[in-house]
Amino acid sequence: MKGLVFNIKRFAIHDGPGIRVTVFMKGCPLDCWWCHNPEGKSAQVRNVERIDRVGDREFRSEEAVGRYYTPGEVVAMVERDRVFMEHSGGGVTFSGGEPLLQPDFLVETLAILKKNGIHTAIDTSGFAARETLVSVLPVTDLFLFDIKHIDNELHKQYTGVGNELIISNLDMLIEKGKDVILRIPVIPGVTAGMDYMQRLVRFIGKRNNGSLRRIDLLPYHKTGSSKYRRFGLPDRMAGASQVPDGHIDDYAGLFAQLGIRVKKGG
Repeated sequence: MKGLVFNIKRFAIHDGPGIRVTVFMKGCPLDCWWCHNPEGKSAQVRNVERIDRVGDREFRSEEAVGRYYTPGEVVAMVERDRVFMEHSGGGVTFSGGEPLLQPDFLVETLAILKKNGIHTAIDTSGFAARETLVSVLPVTDLFLFDIKHIDNELHKQYTGVGNELIISNLDMLIEKGKDVILRIPVIPGVTAGMDYMQRLVRFIGKRNNGSLRRIDLLPYHKTGSSKYRRFGLPDRMAGASQVPDGHIDDYAGLFAQLGIRVKKGG
């Protein structure tokens, strides 16, 4: 069995000082306007043109985005960083794309990591069949769960899918007492606004039973713009500006009333 991955990197932190190896898996059922990993959207290996510049000269070549790995190969790469993970209290995060699109590979790899004593996390949009989500519960310590928008029609407009399944899956994780970090994109013209954030506080407050470990406010940034040009994709946020830091502070103050730790950035 193999899984399609487009990057494997070492990062600090999801929570505290931990060093985490993040496995970015290809393929996503959502089409978020502000996606900063557009190379992860396609569920196939894709060849793209690479341009390297040395002085005033350009060197063009073709490179493949995406590679198939066996669970054993991923685990072997992760084990190289075991010393960093153990000493920092970190682990491994599967992100994307949407890792739940490759459930068999994901479950097998997570099971090996858990057997080896490594903390596991899945960064997910929540848009997956219930049985798929249930299948990863025994081998996943932490879920980083994106809430793109709580309005169903706006969710469809900006991601291409509705949010009923996503909210249902979130509620299931909370009811089962799984550790969850909520990730809230703060997008100009979409979610960045005090009225929406107040609605979101009420939405989260109804689900605050102790499972929600943290709320991450993720401000829109322009770092992904060059990727859209590189992959020949339309940048629907080309005219957007970044949300001022002061507004993020105001939103963080709103969520603080829930008694859940709030972090700016992810």
